[in-house]
Amino acid sequence: MAENDGFRNDWATKDFYKVLGVGKDATTAEIKKAYRKLARANHPDSNPGDNAKHDTFKAVAEAYDVLGDPAKRKKYDEFRQLQATGGLGGFGGGFGGGQGGGFGGGAFNLDDLLRERAGAGGGFGDMFGDLFGGTGATRRTQSRPTKGADVETTATIGFTEALEGVTVSLRLTSDAPCHTCNGTGGKPGTKPHICTTCDGAGFVVASVGGAFSMNETCPACGGRQLVYDEACPTCHGSGRGQSTRSIQARIPAGVKNGQRIRLRGKGAPGEHGGPPGDLYVTVKVSGHRIFGRKGDNLTLDVPISFDEAALGAEIKIPTLSGAPVTLKIPAGTPNGRTFRLRGKGARRADGTTGDLLATVHVQVPATLDPAAREAVEAYRAARADKPLRTGLFEAS
Repeated sequence: MAENDGFRNDWATKDFYKVLGVGKDATTAEIKKAYRKLARANHPDSNPGDNAKHDTFKAVAEAYDVLGDPAKRKKYDEFRQLQATGGLGGFGGGFGGGQGGGFGGGAFNLDDLLRERAGAGGGFGDMFGDLFGGTGATRRTQSRPTKGADVETTATIGFTEALEGVTVSLRLTSDAPCHTCNGTGGKPGTKPHICTTCDGAGFVVASVGGAFSMNETCPACGGRQLVYDEACPTCHGSGRGQSTRSIQARIPAGVKNGQRIRLRGKGAPGEHGGPPGDLYVTVKVSGHRIFGRKGDNLTLDVPISFDEAALGAEIKIPTLSGAPVTLKIPAGTPNGRTFRLRGKGARRADGTTGDLLATVHVQVPATLDPAAREAVEAYRAARADKPLRTGLFEAS
């Protein structure tokens, strides 16, 4: 049967009294005593690497979660009695229909029966919801593999390194189990005891209003289920510390300034065999002395003289690789014109490259020697009958 309002079919067939080794008429004190004895003998912290005892500990904690609560125990006993007498139509074997056995008979309504038994109008979900985790949440155990935390860092690289790719060394600090106590929270050499606040369950039940409740991490033991005579002097009982390490990270070619890169499995280490988290690197790219960048294209401002713009010329300009290329300037080139040199830009992710965008800027000399002045004055005289600004005064 699938879960319904937190109910788990496998729990319906478990004998929690047998798990704890007590009789059905055992007192609350006897149940608690049996639980503590079994939990202490089978706790994972006391039996590292013993999977059989780890499984036993989980079963013991599960049984005590039900039998240790008088209200839950009462409902569990009623349910087991109904199951034993056939009042649930062989519930332990499934909910298949049929005559006199399941839901198919028509005259028998399980929800009505459970509503009557529970003394409340909620039916099946209300009667057994809090018995099997009313909110549908499952109890988290300490031995469950947990993925490590993600880590954020920043790397500053050069302009050329961003275009070609580079391997950088990063020093990372992340949350980790305390190195002194290995995450137990206790002073090395001291003995652990079952937490009396949660009775070793690792969680406490908190009311969230009305008939609803939810499990919260025990504030006394932090979910570790054990407490120690003396707290760890390094982490002061928290069980947590910081891990500092250096890693080599590959920044791919073509990365842009401000881009965030995800490196899988390079974050904080996982716990209880869980996978490590991820590392997110925000890349900052330093500027270049003469080159700029526009997407996958490089940009370059190229100064040219008046005569080169007017008469045309072939000039040499640099590329990022260092090998100069020839740029042909046509006669009559205006100031600010951009020329595209294909394949001389930034490398793309697919291995191709962008272009180099060279923008020319006509330079006006601040001073002229006598020969240059004479030449410019001759040019002015030749252009005297062709004023440039006539169109500014024409009526629109």
